[in-house]
Amino acid sequence: MIAALQCIVLDCPDPAGLASFYQSVLGGSVDRPDPRWSTGDGWSTLHTGSGLVLAFQRAENHRPPAWPDPTRPQQFHLDFGVPDLDRAEVEVLDAGAHLLDDSAQGWRVYADPAGHPFCLVRH
Repeated sequence: MIAALQCIVLDCPDPAGLASFYQSVLGGSVDRPDPRWSTGDGWSTLHTGSGLVLAFQRAENHRPPAWPDPTRPQQFHLDFGVPDLDRAEVEVLDAGAHLLDDSAQGWRVYADPAGHPFCLVRH
């Protein structure tokens, strides 16, 4: 095992509004203090009773999917908590990922073999 699923992040125009929507569907706590994420205008979280964390990230000019139109497919990215970013990077690259962005401290962005983005986040 390389990593543990940390949360699922959905791009959207209104992070707090979408967090409230999913809270009404799943229950849980919106923007609960958690050292892994900061909340604010561009980011909101939902900690569900099952332990799953959903996060909502503001995306300017968000274009929602148009199911089942393949020109506007469903989009999301996964965050995976890892104890050692450098070691995990070697392992995901060996497994077929491609590095997209390593400019931030504490996390890095990759694409899976099909091009879907995911992040490795130091925990």
